[in-house]
Amino acid sequence: MSQNRASVEAVVQSYFDGLYEGDAEKLGAIFHPSADLRWVEKGELQVLTVPDWLDRVRKRASAKAEGKPREDFIVTIDRSDDKTAFIKVRCQLPPRYFTDYLVAMKLSDGWQIVSKSYRYDLKE
Repeated sequence: MSQNRASVEAVVQSYFDGLYEGDAEKLGAIFHPSADLRWVEKGELQVLTVPDWLDRVRKRASAKAEGKPREDFIVTIDRSDDKTAFIKVRCQLPPRYFTDYLVAMKLSDGWQIVSKSYRYDLKE
């Protein structure tokens, strides 16, 4: 495995850990401050800034603290060059089961997620 792929995978692992643990600082370290999250709700595009999302993460109970099961994995990493990656992942914060599309870029201080779009299924 190339060092460059391993560094992208390390960012994704930090993403998974931060989500499961509800660790806003861990998530903030891997998301570029200008990034946003996008999803469709009731037919309308929703957009949330990373700082606003991190505030939400801080205020909610983590899946880990609630003893919820953890399942997260990389579906694919698509690389157009050595500085850009499109990453599709699956993860869960029951009762929500997510498919996330992350765009990561290698910046001067390493890989950061610059965009997240997602969808989820709600299961009881």
